[in-house]
Amino acid sequence: MAFDAFFLTSVLEEVRSRCLGARVDKLHQPSRDTLILHLRCQQGREKLLFVANPTAPRLHLTAASPENPAEPPMFCMLLRKHLLGARLADITQPEMERCAVFTFDCTDEMGFPVQKRLVAELMGRTCNLYLLAPDGRILDCLRRIGLDESAKRAALPGLHYIEPEKVAKQNPLGLTQEDYVNLLTAPGADVLSDRLMDALGGLSPLVCREAALFAAGDSDARVGALDIPKAAEKLELFFSEHLRHPAPYFCAQADGTPRQFAFCPIREYGDCQRSESFGALLDSYYTLRDRKDLIRQKSQGVRKTVNNLCQRLRRKLALQQKELEATYDRERLRQLGDILTANLSRVVKGQQSIECQDFYDEDMGLITIPLSPILSPQQNAAKFYKDYTRMKNAEKELTHQLSLGREELEYLESVLEELNRADTEAELEEIRQELQAGGYLRPDTGRKKMKQSKLAPMRFESTDGFPIYVGRNNRQNDELTFRLARKDDIWCHASKVHGSHVIISCGGKTPPDNTITQAAQLAAYYAETGSGQNIPVDVTTVKQVKKIPSGKPGMVIYHTYKTVIANPYKEIVVDQLNAE
Repeated sequence: MAFDAFFLTSVLEEVRSRCLGARVDKLHQPSRDTLILHLRCQQGREKLLFVANPTAPRLHLTAASPENPAEPPMFCMLLRKHLLGARLADITQPEMERCAVFTFDCTDEMGFPVQKRLVAELMGRTCNLYLLAPDGRILDCLRRIGLDESAKRAALPGLHYIEPEKVAKQNPLGLTQEDYVNLLTAPGADVLSDRLMDALGGLSPLVCREAALFAAGDSDARVGALDIPKAAEKLELFFSEHLRHPAPYFCAQADGTPRQFAFCPIREYGDCQRSESFGALLDSYYTLRDRKDLIRQKSQGVRKTVNNLCQRLRRKLALQQKELEATYDRERLRQLGDILTANLSRVVKGQQSIECQDFYDEDMGLITIPLSPILSPQQNAAKFYKDYTRMKNAEKELTHQLSLGREELEYLESVLEELNRADTEAELEEIRQELQAGGYLRPDTGRKKMKQSKLAPMRFESTDGFPIYVGRNNRQNDELTFRLARKDDIWCHASKVHGSHVIISCGGKTPPDNTITQAAQLAAYYAETGSGQNIPVDVTTVKQVKKIPSGKPGMVIYHTYKTVIANPYKEIVVDQLNAE
C-alpha cells in the first residue's frame, strides 16, 4: 500500500473537485478512530471519511455506511456543535506531508462569521484529528496528548496547534534531470530505491521501487551499475508524469480485491488495473479488509473450538493407531498357547515360567514361556488364546474407530476451510448452525436471535449461458447436490481435498467443454488448494454421487468420473464468470 503524501494530494484534489463549497449536513463517529462528514454538494451528497487509526490512516470519499453507536462520543458532539451547517471553504496540504487542513466558514456564538479548521494528521503513530479555533487554538482533538507525553507537540484543548516538522528532503516535483544526476552521483545507499527513499520526500517505498523499475528495469537495481544520464532522464520523466497526472492504480489478489495501490502503475507485482476514482479504490480495499477482519474476529470462538476438536482427534487417532499396531503381533500369542498346551503335563501350578521347544521355529529352539503362578496350567494356556482373541477383536474395533475418527477429522478440517472462506455474517451463522446440529457447539439458548433468510448457493453463469451453482458450506453442498440438482446435471469437486460442490444446471442439454472447464475452475477456486495451480478436479453426473450412510454433511462417494486439470486464476473465475 502506498498512502503517501502524494497519494493524499491526489485524494484531496478529488475531494476538492466534488466537495468544495459543500455544507456539512451530518456528522458521525462510528468508532474510536473514524469520523464521517456528510456533505451536501451542488451535484448531490457525498460522505467524507477520516480514519486516524495508526495501522491504516486515510481520508477519502466513501460510499460505505458503517453502523453508528447509540450515543455519539464527546468529540463527535463537539464537532457537531461547531461544524454542522458550516461551508467547506478550502482544502490545503503542507508540502510532502500526510496532513490535510479543511477550512470551514462558520459562525461563532454571537453569530459573527468565522473560520475554523479541521486538521487531519495521517502519519503513523501520531495520527490525530484537530478542531482549531480561528486563532489557531485547539478546541479539541480525537487523541489528546499531555505535556508529559510530548513536550514539543502536546495536544490538549486550549493549547496552540503546532504544525508537524517540515520534511528535510527534496521535492521530486521540482527536480530536473541534472538534479537526478547529482542525486545518483552523490554518496548514498547502493540500492536505487533506497537512495530515492532517503533523498525524496512524500513517497512510499512502493513508489520508489516502481521508479527504480522504470529507470533501470529492476526494482532492486544498484546505483553503481546504472547508466547515470539515462537513469536520471527516466527518473525525471517518471516523477514528472505521475506526480502531475496521478491516477488510482492497483494490483489485485486472486479474488479481485486490491492488494497494493498507488498513484502510478504498479508493475512490480505483474499486471495492474486502474480504478474509477481514488475514493472507490480505497473503499474497495479497506471496506473489504475491515469486513474480513470483523468476520475473523466473530469467527474466532468457533474457530478455536473446531481447532481444539481437531487437535484432540489427532491425539486420539495417534493413540489408536499405536494400539492397532500392537495387535499385529497377536499370532505369537496363539502359538505360545499351542506350545503350552502341548506341554501341559510338565507344568506345575505355581510355576512362573517353563522352557519348551518351539515347534513353530524351523530350528526347534528352546523358548521360555512366562506363566502366572496363581493360575492352573489349563488356565495359563487359555489366557494366551483369550489374549489372542481379544487382540483380534481389538483390531477390528480399532480399525472401525480409526475410520470414524479420520472421517470426523476430515469433516472438521472442511469446516475450518469454510470458516476461512466465509465473507459474511450469514455464512458464519450457517456454519455455526451446522456445528450446533452436529453437537459440536451448544445451541444459543441464552439470547433471542433474529430470524434470517436462508442463504442461497452462489450462482454464476458460464460464457455459454449455463447456470453454475457453488455451495458455500457442507450443508449447502448436501442441499445443492441431493435436493436442488437434477440427476443429469454435471457435478464437479476438487479431487481429494476439501472444497465446494459445483453444479452445472444443464436443463436437459449437454454443456459444451468450455462450460465444464469454467465449472472446474470454480471448483478449483473454491477448494482448499484454491491458491495453487494445476489442480485436479473430478467431474461426473449428479446421479453418480452418493451420500455416505450416516456420514457427516458434505461427505459423498462416487466411482465413475473423469478428472480434469484446472487453474483457479482470478481472471478466469471473476472475469469469465459473472456473479449474479
